[in-house]
Amino acid sequence: MKFFVDTADVAEIRELAETGLLDGVTTNPSLIMKAGRPIKEVIAEICEAVDGPVSAEVAATDFDGMMREAEVLAAIASNVTIKVPLTWDGLRACKALSGQGRMVNVTLCFSATQALLAAKAGATFISPFIGRLDDTGIDGMELISDIREIYDNYDALATEVLAASIRSPNHVKLSALAGADVVTVPPAVLKGLVSHPLTDKGLAAFVADWQKTGQSIV
Repeated sequence: MKFFVDTADVAEIRELAETGLLDGVTTNPSLIMKAGRPIKEVIAEICEAVDGPVSAEVAATDFDGMMREAEVLAAIASNVTIKVPLTWDGLRACKALSGQGRMVNVTLCFSATQALLAAKAGATFISPFIGRLDDTGIDGMELISDIREIYDNYDALATEVLAASIRSPNHVKLSALAGADVVTVPPAVLKGLVSHPLTDKGLAAFVADWQKTGQSIV
């Protein structure tokens, strides 16, 4: 599974990239707003910090506007992935952009049939929103499983399932079990994946015992 981080905080992205475990980054208009800086400046810095795909979302909602904005965003760096909403205009833009050889992330997916349309339009990634479905009382993980099963039925569909709206480490685990290709998580959740109380307890015991030996490895 690939790990993307869902943020526009360049400092946090650089910190996580240094681990060598980060495969990409996703952003959206809300995250850009939190960054408080021009989108082109933020995306350029993120693309310098990571080698993998960096999703930059269009703000336009009509096809012509999406295509104009996509051209600007794609010119920032070669690893920019154009992010479009799952609407008819978004799917049309996805088809046109993928036909140009662009990476496209189709976002705001809430049903398996939407995901099927995105794959037909040539999406590189489909972003089903787990947490937001959970908020409505629907099990978001069922959507991941349904999309995975449908995609696996057709060899011609190369779209990767990118589990989004992740709220907890358990969401990450369940996404992996369901066969998601990618998971995009907030920095805090990604960092939290390494934590376990028994790990902390065991390490404390090892450190204490080592100190009793009076030894030094170097």
